[in-house]
Amino acid sequence: MKTYHNHLLLTGSTIRLALERLNKLASDAIIFIVNDSNQLIGSLTDGDVRRGLLKGYGIDNKVEEIIQKNPRFIRKGEHNINKVIEYRENNFRIIPILDSKDRVVNIVNFRELKSYLPIDVVIMAGGRGERLKPLTDNTPKPLLQVGGKAIIDHVMDRLALYGIDDFWITLKYLGEKIEQHLGDGSQRNIAIKYVYEKEASGTIGSVSKIKDFKHDYLIVHNSDLLTNIDYEHFFLDFVEKDADFSVVTIPYHVNIPYAVLETGNGHVLSLKEKPTYTYYSNGGIYIMQKELLKHIPIEMNFNATDLMEKLIQLGKSVISYPLDGYWLDIGKLEDYEKAKRDIQLINFK
Repeated sequence: MKTYHNHLLLTGSTIRLALERLNKLASDAIIFIVNDSNQLIGSLTDGDVRRGLLKGYGIDNKVEEIIQKNPRFIRKGEHNINKVIEYRENNFRIIPILDSKDRVVNIVNFRELKSYLPIDVVIMAGGRGERLKPLTDNTPKPLLQVGGKAIIDHVMDRLALYGIDDFWITLKYLGEKIEQHLGDGSQRNIAIKYVYEKEASGTIGSVSKIKDFKHDYLIVHNSDLLTNIDYEHFFLDFVEKDADFSVVTIPYHVNIPYAVLETGNGHVLSLKEKPTYTYYSNGGIYIMQKELLKHIPIEMNFNATDLMEKLIQLGKSVISYPLDGYWLDIGKLEDYEKAKRDIQLINFK
């Protein structure tokens, strides 16, 4: 797998070395010149080299003599997702990500990624998976294979496809196996940190242990879900509605095979012939403002539904994001078998 370091070249390098690197990058041929502190100095493409040679520079000249000195970039943690969308839609495919000190910390390639969302993700992966026994006797549920890949890999690869690169995994049951499987994330161009629960903390309680999130927004995500949700649209909906908390909801349609009567005081007030009612259930994926973490008690069993009820009581904006794509909670053996069938049919790209 290519890493973003392939696009970086130190100041003082020759144009010859730059040409060799550009040639290896092929269709992704752009490099970013950095100093010894990894701070961005400029960018260089085949076109810049060609123009430099026409001006009389030789291949043994230094790259900083022909670079573009004000390349486009995205600031790590920047909230303006519209800037990201503008770059992507104007066909600026490869953009460096800078921290507050102008150091390159990642590079987005919109030929490979759909977006770059300013969000931390917490994946809740500490459960025992009782309903999937005996499969989970020696294997944690997130590591069960679906389509030749662990469930948690499907989850993380989908999130990473939207440029999310700061991950936190909460662990308990056989957590060391999950940590060994995922590592530090460097092979995926992401960062992974782990939080171990001493006692079961519910579906969101362990999030209170994390003190150093990188962004002002975070997604809390169950680890046993298979979905093709558009995370950028989910985030845009959250921002545009100025919400504090958003929950993915799954529509369930109930068909009544008979006429339904509305009555009052013994009188029939209305009649609906074989109606269909739609209800929405909790999908186990949430976006929230980081500042809401103060409402999650420390070292207590606390569920996402507890937090939602608390926020509603406080008058916070808690909204629903009805999902019209694919979603499956792999909680039971029959769900697991369905996931193995569905993975061949559903587009997760």
